[in-house]
Amino acid sequence: MFCERTSVGLDVHARSVVAAAIDGQTGEVFRARLTPSHTDVLEWVGKLPGPCAVVYESGPTGFGLARALRSTGWRCEVAASSKLHRPAGDRIKTDARDALHLARLLRLDEVVSVRVPSQAEESARDLVRAREAARQDLMRSRHRVSKLLLRNGIVYSGGKAWTELHDRWLRQQRFDQASTQAAFDDAYETVVLATARRARLDEKIIALAGDSEFTAMTRRLGCLRGIATLTGFALAVEIGDWQRFTGAGIGAYLGLVPSEHSSGQSRSQGAITKTGNTHVRRLLVEAAWHHRTTYHPGVVLRRRWDQAPAAARARGHAGNQRLHTRWVNLNLRRKRPVIANVAVARELAGWCWSLAVMPD
Repeated sequence: MFCERTSVGLDVHARSVVAAAIDGQTGEVFRARLTPSHTDVLEWVGKLPGPCAVVYESGPTGFGLARALRSTGWRCEVAASSKLHRPAGDRIKTDARDALHLARLLRLDEVVSVRVPSQAEESARDLVRAREAARQDLMRSRHRVSKLLLRNGIVYSGGKAWTELHDRWLRQQRFDQASTQAAFDDAYETVVLATARRARLDEKIIALAGDSEFTAMTRRLGCLRGIATLTGFALAVEIGDWQRFTGAGIGAYLGLVPSEHSSGQSRSQGAITKTGNTHVRRLLVEAAWHHRTTYHPGVVLRRRWDQAPAAARARGHAGNQRLHTRWVNLNLRRKRPVIANVAVARELAGWCWSLAVMPD
């Protein structure tokens, strides 16, 4: 419930901050155009009738301003942009109107806030996302090489692609046209550099996962099949505070539940909503495929179990059994594999939650 005297709305951009504040006692509205410097924003808010509560939309400017405001004792909310209410007939949009609209929504308690991560958490998240970007760049560069070869009628048939044997085969390719050879050399060099870049980031993530505040959670999550160190660490830092959710509700947060448009006696469900964190959803969907095969704890999984508490090992073992049984039942019902896998990924999210909220 809103209990402060003044509500402050900030429309934050890279080079400017447009501010609007409403005094709840007098009804007076204060407006200002500020620089993006935290000092300027704090100084202006400090001159308002207190106590104050501040809100601004989530976006590329990050959470530094929220941390600065909270460090001075003011309440600061970062609003989820996709859940801001706006009148359908409002056809005029300006920075000043947006700031005032935010201040009004805050006073009415109509702001859906996002969680502000700690600096250590955000730093680890940056590293994980850099690795994800490297993975995507490597995939694209590999596609360029394979499609260039395909256009020239060259197809690899010596086994699995992108292995050491395949790499030796690539280095042996020669073309009659100098331009084509130059294009191939450039594409292959991009693959080599992207591979080395991903490997360097993997080493840094593994080192951080072994000695950080996320180590215990990463090891507990590793008790499930398909979740090794890289995936477990990414889940830990991307979700952050798992206590915000429940085992049944985390699937909806990650966009793994069916969309629905129902009215009256009719009920219509469609594809999954795909809301929330795209990176985490992809990791869970990929991990869910590992539960399709028969469950026999192997050497690698048992090695991860040795690093986790006994309660986490027992919980992970139960989860692995349950998820494989889920796969079997969906196959018996002749569900398409991709649909069945998403259903398993949704349940896998709940098992991850149960391990993440375990005490260390």
